[in-house]
Amino acid sequence: MFKVENLHFTYPKNKEETIKGLSFEINRGEIFGFLGPSGAGKSTTQKILIKLLENYEGIISYNGNNIAELDDSFFEDIGVSFEMPIHFTKMTAMENIQFFMKLYKRNHDVETLMKRLGLWDDRDKMVSEYSKGMKIRLNFVRAMLNSPQMLFLDEPTNGLDPANAMILKDMIKEFRAQGGTVFITSHIMADIDQLCDRVAFIVNGQIIEMDSPRNLKIKYGKRVIKVEYKENGKTVGVEFPMDDIANNEAFFDILKSKEIETLHSGETTLEEIFIQVTGVGLNHE
Repeated sequence: MFKVENLHFTYPKNKEETIKGLSFEINRGEIFGFLGPSGAGKSTTQKILIKLLENYEGIISYNGNNIAELDDSFFEDIGVSFEMPIHFTKMTAMENIQFFMKLYKRNHDVETLMKRLGLWDDRDKMVSEYSKGMKIRLNFVRAMLNSPQMLFLDEPTNGLDPANAMILKDMIKEFRAQGGTVFITSHIMADIDQLCDRVAFIVNGQIIEMDSPRNLKIKYGKRVIKVEYKENGKTVGVEFPMDDIANNEAFFDILKSKEIETLHSGETTLEEIFIQVTGVGLNHE
């Protein structure tokens, strides 16, 4: 869907490059996660991909065509949900939606979208009266208005309660199942783990790791099996090497003789991988 080759970008007033030679591909029909600490270049990369920033070096292809040569029909194909919802607050939600619908040649079934996201009953309410979560959900409706082929989502569930976050994530998965492609940035690693087919970690303008969440967890995890069991009213934890576990008598003795509470591999989490790969903690700014 997208192919980025040796992308460089420097903001006019900066001496140092913000993007330092990025190369990656986003496959058609996949959810691609773009992760990194604040200031790493995530938003800049997204703005370049959606043609909000120009004067970059390198080549970006969309469906095999150089985006620098594409006209405004490109915007018919993409939907964008920015991290900070931007709406006309002195208009109702439906007035906002109707305004943006006029910008596109094709439109999605708005009623279905708004009902799914719990906004239909409040469609005639002023956006200024909307909660943050409602504004975020309205943002997603707007991103889907033109039935895009490609979605760009920046922190799409940040500020949503678990129930609404799950609805939105289900909609993203359904979009992918119907052939859509998604570029997503988020600091909520559980969302990335649940949604993404592949993820790339960017630090200081460069990609330093890229793979599926599963492969990354195997690569950065420990090859051990952790067992927790009850003994004398207390929980005891012990680890066994996964290699040659079939011949580890102590492991099987515990399974046979103890009251097992938990049993799992030494798989790490994306949060731990993020910290290990980027060298910084998660920043929710």
